Amino acid sequence: MTAAKEERNHKVVADNRRARHDYEIGEVFEAGMVLTGPEVKSLRAGKASVVESYAAVDRSGEMILYNANIPEYLQANRFNHEPKRPRKLLLHAKEIARLAKGVEREGMTIVPLRIYFNDKGRAKISLALGRGKKLHDKREAEKERDWSRDKSRLMRERG
Repeated sequence: MTAAKEERNHKVVADNRRARHDYEIGEVFEAGMVLTGPEVKSLRAGKASVVESYAAVDRSGEMILYNANIPEYLQANRFNHEPKRPRKLLLHAKEIARLAKGVEREGMTIVPLRIYFNDKGRAKISLALGRGKKLHDKREAEKERDWSRDKSRLMRERG
């Protein structure tokens, strides 16, 4: 993605803040999602969760998002969807191949980072290749965060 594209303000529906804690985030991809009408309405209401979800390539070579929770839209009564159903993700074949290679050869995981609506109003999901952090890596990151916070507090008090 270009820098100008990243700076645009998107309406974030669901954010997976835990992913940055549990994984070293590598390459990031933007994918479309195949959704039903009530799912889009539910997303527009700001109700979704991608904390426990993951993506994988199925046997037919398509990218599928598993375990993402988009709750039922109450006004849609009989046309509603199952909240945690598998959802197809729309990516170019080369991107799917790159993600699959990262999972197979390098032992990485495809982690959903956030669901958002882009400038055109389309629901998108940000996926990343992530390598699981060990406990000592998590502790080290926490120490660095605490030190930078203390350092900035000390600088404010002096100046």
